[in-house]
Amino acid sequence: MLAMKYESSKANNQRKTLTSFQRGDRVITNNSRLGTVVRLDKDEQGEYLVVQLDILPGEFAYDAWDLEKV
Repeated sequence: MLAMKYESSKANNQRKTLTSFQRGDRVITNNSRLGTVVRLDKDEQGEYLVVQLDILPGEFAYDAWDLEKV
Protein backbone atom coordinates (compact mmCIF):
# COMPACT_ATOMS: atom_id res chain seq x y z
CA MET A 1 0.00 0.00 0.00
CA LEU A 2 2.73 2.44 0.95
CA ALA A 3 4.65 1.74 -2.27
CA MET A 4 1.56 2.41 -4.38
CA LYS A 5 0.94 5.67 -2.53
CA TYR A 6 4.58 6.74 -3.06
CA GLU A 7 4.49 5.98 -6.79
CA SER A 8 1.24 7.86 -7.19
CA SER A 9 2.56 10.99 -5.47
CA LYS A 10 5.81 10.77 -7.45
CA ALA A 11 3.89 10.70 -10.75
CA ASN A 12 1.79 13.70 -9.69
CA ASN A 13 4.90 15.69 -8.74
CA GLN A 14 6.50 14.88 -12.09
CA ARG A 15 3.46 16.10 -14.01
CA LYS A 16 3.35 19.35 -12.10
CA THR A 17 7.01 19.98 -12.84
CA LEU A 18 6.75 19.08 -16.54
CA THR A 19 3.86 21.46 -17.07
CA SER A 20 5.80 24.28 -15.43
CA PHE A 21 8.22 24.32 -18.41
CA GLN A 22 7.38 25.80 -21.80
CA ARG A 23 9.18 25.93 -25.12
CA GLY A 24 11.73 28.75 -25.07
CA ASP A 25 12.25 28.76 -21.28
CA ARG A 26 15.84 29.36 -20.16
CA VAL A 27 17.00 26.62 -17.80
CA ILE A 28 20.03 25.49 -15.85
CA THR A 29 20.80 21.77 -15.64
CA ASN A 30 21.74 19.76 -12.58
CA ASN A 31 25.40 20.09 -13.65
CA SER A 32 25.21 23.90 -14.02
CA ARG A 33 24.87 24.18 -17.81
CA LEU A 34 22.65 26.88 -19.31
CA GLY A 35 20.26 26.08 -22.13
CA THR A 36 16.86 26.59 -23.73
CA VAL A 37 13.88 24.20 -23.71
CA VAL A 38 13.22 23.13 -27.30
CA ARG A 39 10.27 20.79 -26.78
CA LEU A 40 8.56 18.27 -24.53
CA ASP A 41 8.80 14.71 -25.87
CA LYS A 42 7.26 11.42 -24.85
CA ASP A 43 8.27 7.79 -25.41
CA GLU A 44 7.52 4.41 -23.87
CA GLN A 45 9.67 5.33 -20.83
CA GLY A 46 7.73 8.54 -20.10
CA GLU A 47 7.94 12.28 -20.75
CA TYR A 48 11.11 14.35 -20.89
CA LEU A 49 12.31 17.81 -21.91
CA VAL A 50 14.62 18.37 -24.87
CA VAL A 51 17.14 21.14 -24.19
CA GLN A 52 19.60 22.95 -26.46
CA LEU A 53 22.65 23.73 -24.31
CA ASP A 54 24.57 26.97 -24.91
CA ILE A 55 28.03 25.38 -24.87
CA LEU A 56 27.41 22.19 -26.89
CA PRO A 57 25.86 21.58 -30.31
CA GLY A 58 22.85 19.28 -30.46
CA GLU A 59 19.88 18.60 -28.25
CA PHE A 60 19.82 16.72 -24.97
CA ALA A 61 16.99 15.00 -23.06
CA TYR A 62 16.42 15.81 -19.38
CA ASP A 63 13.91 14.82 -16.77
CA ALA A 64 12.05 17.80 -15.36
CA TRP A 65 13.54 17.40 -11.88
CA ASP A 66 17.06 17.80 -13.41
CA LEU A 67 16.27 21.35 -14.57
CA GLU A 68 15.51 24.71 -12.98
CA LYS A 69 14.20 27.84 -14.64
CA VAL A 70 16.64 30.75 -14.74
